[in-house]
Amino acid sequence: MTKRIKAKYKIDRRLGENIWGRPKSPVNRRSYAPGEHGQRRQGKPSDYGLQLRAKQKLKGYYGNLTEKQFKACYKEAVRVKGDTGENLIGLLERRLDTVVYRSKVVPTVFAARQFINHGHVMVNGKKTNIGSYRLKVGDVVEVREKSRTMPMVMQSVESQERDVPEYINFDESNFKIEIKRIPALDDVPYPVQMEPNLVIEFYSR
Repeated sequence: MTKRIKAKYKIDRRLGENIWGRPKSPVNRRSYAPGEHGQRRQGKPSDYGLQLRAKQKLKGYYGNLTEKQFKACYKEAVRVKGDTGENLIGLLERRLDTVVYRSKVVPTVFAARQFINHGHVMVNGKKTNIGSYRLKVGDVVEVREKSRTMPMVMQSVESQERDVPEYINFDESNFKIEIKRIPALDDVPYPVQMEPNLVIEFYSR
């Protein structure tokens, strides 16, 4: 399980964007970067700076993955036929922790990773505790029965903060989740603009 070394909202502050679209994000009150020099006027970023920022934003959104994990996704996206940027998004959206988060079973992608790690989730009837597990279209993810009444789960499912995207089917009565298809970039409900093409350029240098 990837350790979250830094508080998740520091990612928001560093990037100057509310990347998860949450009401509690400090960016809603302070849009400048953290630290002593956070309010200093920023110059125009270079092409490399734009690419690096796009990578940090996309990597941070999915639970601040390690560089090794994220680069492995990029290499797989290159290997698969089709548009590399779209492939990268498809791979990230098929992670088990992402799918559990998208279904609204938990409030954040960080909570999804912990929820999975603690053994609350099954994939095709088998307990799976690896957040990076890559699902296939048609795989059935199920929240274990004893975990469905956890206060965090009940509050998250009832929350109006976000919706379940149409490419994921969530059977709320049985707590079963299924990916109907692999989404394209335009299908994914990012609260901010993501630029996977710049991420590809960053790794292609």
